[in-house]
Amino acid sequence: MDTTKRLQALDVFRGLTIALMILVNCPGSWETTYRALLHAEWHGNTPTDEVFPFFLFIVGIAITFSLTKRKAAGENVYKKILTRTLWIVGIGVFLNGAPGFDLATWRIPGVLTRIGIVYGICSVIFMKTSIRQQFWIAIGCLLGYWALLTLVPVPGQGFASLEPGQDLGAWLDRTIFGNHLWSQSKTWDPEGLLSTIPSIATCIAGILTGDWVRRKMEDVDKWSALFAVGFLLFLVGLLWGEVFPINKKLWTSSYVLFHSGLALLTLATIWWLVDVKGYDGWIKPFIWFGINPLFIYILHEVIAIGLYSIPVGETSAYTWIYQNVFNSWLGPYNASLAFAISMVLINLVVAWWLYKRKIFIKV
Repeated sequence: MDTTKRLQALDVFRGLTIALMILVNCPGSWETTYRALLHAEWHGNTPTDEVFPFFLFIVGIAITFSLTKRKAAGENVYKKILTRTLWIVGIGVFLNGAPGFDLATWRIPGVLTRIGIVYGICSVIFMKTSIRQQFWIAIGCLLGYWALLTLVPVPGQGFASLEPGQDLGAWLDRTIFGNHLWSQSKTWDPEGLLSTIPSIATCIAGILTGDWVRRKMEDVDKWSALFAVGFLLFLVGLLWGEVFPINKKLWTSSYVLFHSGLALLTLATIWWLVDVKGYDGWIKPFIWFGINPLFIYILHEVIAIGLYSIPVGETSAYTWIYQNVFNSWLGPYNASLAFAISMVLINLVVAWWLYKRKIFIKV
């Protein structure tokens, strides 16, 4: 494999992840959304729970490609890492507050905030450590987080717990952020501080994958190994989940292994379909998404916030469109899904336009 060539399977995988992210983030109504397009209420897993870890896994792979090139070119890599981290975190915090920017309840943690922090930490880890050290750092993150959540008594509670709002991470978030947490929970945050630890392991799994993919060896051997390791991680995560439940909101260690395995299996399957079998007639829309992933993610947030902010009678433009354009003839659940698909298509048009004009926006 030519390691200087852009990995097409990675762009398709990234594009699929972005498309699914928009689909699950923009239903017409949260009250009438198909179960598979919602996160698990607590322990357990749905297809929606795969989106965020897949994205962080892909961030890890991208780190190995981008930073290796920058380092070879003699660039000030650490300045670039810091700048990009601050931009991603800053945009995330800004969008958390939009459109009202209520200083009393402005959420600080969030999806982009976590992506930025994990990117920054893992980029430094990649630059400063060997592959072997990265592996053991990831193991340490997973075992350390398991010990913290299951063995350390929660202050004021006297015992460890994995129940909503009763775990050590929830206590830490309330202590540090106060009212600046996820509005739907108020007492805990799914992107809180403590669960950033296993998130780092998810990204390192991507870094290790990126290193493996870049190696000069026979493609069949390389990708067969990814299938094997993916299945092993999936199985170990499933088994560990019996005692340390798979939980997206806690980002448990079993959740990391389970979804890292799924990510490897998905990436290897895309490579097999596209590069080995030549079934590539379906990939262009995902390539468009995959080339400008962070920008498209931010754009879909801005569009949704904008539609919610525009008043139409006694409701918002978002709800009015759902009710009058879709729900008036499709029924609530199908209408909610159709609205989400329309949001995917709107963002796809922008992604296509950027791709055709070779505009690649780096955040």
